[in-house]
Amino acid sequence: MSDAVSGLLAALDLSDTGARTREDIFTGPSEWMPNGRVFGGQVLAQSLMAAIRTTPDDRFVHSMHGYFLRPGDVEQPITFSVDRIHDGRSFSTRRTQAYQAGEPILSMIASFQDEDPGFDHHLEMPSDLPDPESLPTVADLLKDIDHPLARAWANRRAFDIRHVDEPIYLPHHGERRAHQVIWMRAQDRLPDDPNIHRAALAYASDYAILEPVLRKHGVSWSHRGLKVASLDHAMWWHRFVRADEWLLYVQESPNAIGGRGLAQGRIYSHDGVLAASVAQEGMVRVPEFRE
Repeated sequence: MSDAVSGLLAALDLSDTGARTREDIFTGPSEWMPNGRVFGGQVLAQSLMAAIRTTPDDRFVHSMHGYFLRPGDVEQPITFSVDRIHDGRSFSTRRTQAYQAGEPILSMIASFQDEDPGFDHHLEMPSDLPDPESLPTVADLLKDIDHPLARAWANRRAFDIRHVDEPIYLPHHGERRAHQVIWMRAQDRLPDDPNIHRAALAYASDYAILEPVLRKHGVSWSHRGLKVASLDHAMWWHRFVRADEWLLYVQESPNAIGGRGLAQGRIYSHDGVLAASVAQEGMVRVPEFRE
């Protein structure tokens, strides 16, 4: 198993401190990142796993809404407090706060539901897309770039990510449109625990979600002075999929204003089943737009 996937699984394996107030307390490690800041997807997935640890086994997460409050420090562990807000006949609600050095870095509420019959429909997956195996890997694209961030993206990500359109790691000359599609899957097989796959999907949902905002304005990740930070993140789980099998992530940005960009995404299984929906607003600052 790759070091990156081992690191992901270690991050999701939270420790129960045994401490109790009116909340359940867990701790988890931080994965290394070249910029010293905790990856947002990591703390989302860990906060979800903390909530799962307090929820009945027959109830599964169907939605999550979180706010990123402060940047996390990869040199410090993270403490998670879970408030068991409500357990009803069909739904359970949990609030997770993630802390470092006594300060909250993420606040999240998640809702869980037992299996329940009802209406069933979903938007169809886009067709006529290239097979993921035919597309270049990030390692292929960035192998000649000697930069800490490029090396981390190429070799230290837990997920294999492949862009259907021209990637925007470097300056690009493709169409400026607020839409893109990527394929993604975990680099190695994950344990069969369905909750690991749900948390891993939350982790991966933070990859590339704001890229349609940048793509619309012809900005690449290497743009001088670019500053991007996630502000909030919402996710809805519709149907179970394995995170270690190819998933199609359809992303678009309906709006950008005031140094913020909104992005939405739909995650499909390889055979076209809609597994999850995502929305995130992020701070996006480019020097020439602030003069």
